[in-house]
Amino acid sequence: MRWKLWLIRVGFSLTFLGLLANLYNIQIRHSAYYVNKADAQQQALDNLSASRGSIYFTDKNGTAIPAVLNREYPTIYAVPKEIKDPVSAAHLLAPIVGKDEAALAKALARPNDLYELLVPKGTDQQVNQVQALGLKGIYVRQAMFRYYPFGTMASQLLGYVTQQQDGTSKGMYGLEAQFNDTLSGKDGYLAGSTIVKPQNGRDIYTTIDWTIQGQAESVLTDLVNKWHATGGSVMVEDPYTGNILAMASSPGFDPNNYGAASIKDFMNPAVQLVYEPGSVFKPLTMTAGIDSGKITPDTTYMDTGSITIDGHTIHDWDLKAHGLTTMRGVIEQSLNLGTIFAEKTMGDAVFRDYVQRFGLGEKTGITLPGELSGDVRHVISGRAVDYATASFGQGITVTPIQMLSAFSAIANGGLLMQPHIIAGEQPKVIRRVASENTMSQVVSMMVSAVNKNVLAKVEGYNVAAKSGTAYVPDFVHGGYTSDVIDTFMGFAPASHPKFVLMVKLDKPLHAPLSGEAVVPAWQQLASFILNYYQVPPDALTASSSRP
Repeated sequence: MRWKLWLIRVGFSLTFLGLLANLYNIQIRHSAYYVNKADAQQQALDNLSASRGSIYFTDKNGTAIPAVLNREYPTIYAVPKEIKDPVSAAHLLAPIVGKDEAALAKALARPNDLYELLVPKGTDQQVNQVQALGLKGIYVRQAMFRYYPFGTMASQLLGYVTQQQDGTSKGMYGLEAQFNDTLSGKDGYLAGSTIVKPQNGRDIYTTIDWTIQGQAESVLTDLVNKWHATGGSVMVEDPYTGNILAMASSPGFDPNNYGAASIKDFMNPAVQLVYEPGSVFKPLTMTAGIDSGKITPDTTYMDTGSITIDGHTIHDWDLKAHGLTTMRGVIEQSLNLGTIFAEKTMGDAVFRDYVQRFGLGEKTGITLPGELSGDVRHVISGRAVDYATASFGQGITVTPIQMLSAFSAIANGGLLMQPHIIAGEQPKVIRRVASENTMSQVVSMMVSAVNKNVLAKVEGYNVAAKSGTAYVPDFVHGGYTSDVIDTFMGFAPASHPKFVLMVKLDKPLHAPLSGEAVVPAWQQLASFILNYYQVPPDALTASSSRP
């Protein structure tokens, strides 16, 4: 009986020794072979991964300009199971990979962990330093990541891509998020002995003209820096198609290094932030009054400098009385009491109808994530004073894209167009806001306003535009703060506009009027666009008519 037990023990011992020998062969003697085999398997999996689609800008000739591409980067990672001394390894690696030493040591000490990402996009210096250490269990391999060749340009519009725990990528914010499924495609897979090939993601072509976008970003950066503002926006739209030609915001961020940015910088102010528009709203009020037949550009009222409604006294911006004034004069001088007169003359119901016709209080439908609809409740069920202040853009909130669309309707003869950011989409008319005759009269009033403000004039062209300076609400104590938002919006040539341009500046230092701050920037960019498209002049000036 004992000899049988002895044979069983010998058998178990030999089996155990065989397992040890096999383990030795795998982990030590033939480790390089199995590491190479694992790399080969990983490479096979990489070959089954779908390639993410690219995103393109355009130019005036229709040339596709790469805005987002895929690019190989050296990835530094660890296999903690192979690391014998995680504390020492962490001490050496932490300053190179930019991680906390204690946290890194804890991550490297996981005995069954086969993968720990250290640096997704390693620099040449990091790679050289890591390889010089010669640490077992630390590897460098090439991997595909998103690359944004223009850096911060149009960053909120584009968004960025982040790597998920399961190794997949996901678009965050902007077009990367809006079209994540389209861009991602479908990974391939192994089904038994059959390989199902991946379906690469589709490319996205935008309406953004990279030349105009670049100039808009440059002008905006200079403007924000000059006035020490908290931020700003510049947008350009083709009023006849709804195509967005530029959408610039400040501050921006670098999608190549999104981890260094604040989360608030990821928001796209054009569609995701609202503000009170101020006096740029006045042409909309005049549109309502003229189209309803209640006023004309020559209708007059007596401007006494102030008016009291529901116990609230409202003044013109300059605190002066202007006497007998026409509606044209109201736009030229940006008089609050004049738009109140126009609103009361047409009536609350008519005014409310046109506010809604212009698309305020509803989303524009632009294909960007997180679009807000604004708040125009005060012109739906408000008091008399609410309608009065709304007539000059106070007490209601809008998004910049809503105001751009509204001005485009004035520019194109009365059609509210859905704004587009994706090339190839057919122009879509949402509704007719007002008649062509009405819009022609409103445009002439806006041209008169520009002719009174020489800073906005562009030699050789009739320009239709309006300024606005709106105080920022105090959401803590009620009322308004001393901070302002300056806006200047307009189009050229006024007879047949090539573009509608909006320049908005948030909380400039010393709160200057919009004429001091944003109007020169608007004029600079408008001149650039007219020259870029080689638009023929539509107005002869004294200097240009001389032989």
